[in-house]
This record gives sequence, C-alpha cells and structure tokens, in this order.
Amino acid sequence: MKAEPSLVTSPKTPRLRVGLKDVTVTEFKQAVNTQLGKQRVSIMLDTSVIQFFKTKAGERGYQTLINQALHQIMQGEQLETLLRTVIREEMNHMQLTP
Repeated sequence: MKAEPSLVTSPKTPRLRVGLKDVTVTEFKQAVNTQLGKQRVSIMLDTSVIQFFKTKAGERGYQTLINQALHQIMQGEQLETLLRTVIREEMNHMQLTP
C-alpha cells in the first residue's frame, strides 16, 4: 500500500531559494526590493483616484499604473526644468549679441 503524502507543513520558517542559496522570506523580500528598486509604502489616496486607476488597469495591476503616472510626472518636471534652462541661456545669448 502507498503512503499518502502528508498535508502537515513543517513548523520551520518557510525557506525560499535564490540561485543556489536557501534564504528566509525576509531575506527574499529584501533581495527582490534591492533587485527591482522598489519599496513597500503605505499611502492614503482619494477613492476617486484609486477607482480611476483600477478602471484604467482592468486586469493589470492598478498600482503599476500609479507608479507609471508618478514616473511621467517626474520626467515632465525634469523636461520643464531643462527647457527653462535652455530658454534662459538662449535669451541671455541673444541679449549679449548685437
């Protein structure tokens, strides 16, 4: 007669494997955060904001869309700063040349 597989889990802390190394769940999360460059945060947002991104995301993760929107804002501000610098330099150059 075959032995039935045991459904009882080990009382030990679950371990995960990264490459050839066994690590704890905490070590795994830290490695993922380091590798992906992401950090878990808690933030309060308006219900309408969450609903907008959930609707827009559909099956995808709405948090990813929020992250992308924040990146676009950051890039927009960087572009605005660069454009202002270039325009100022050009205006100064035009005033200095007769």
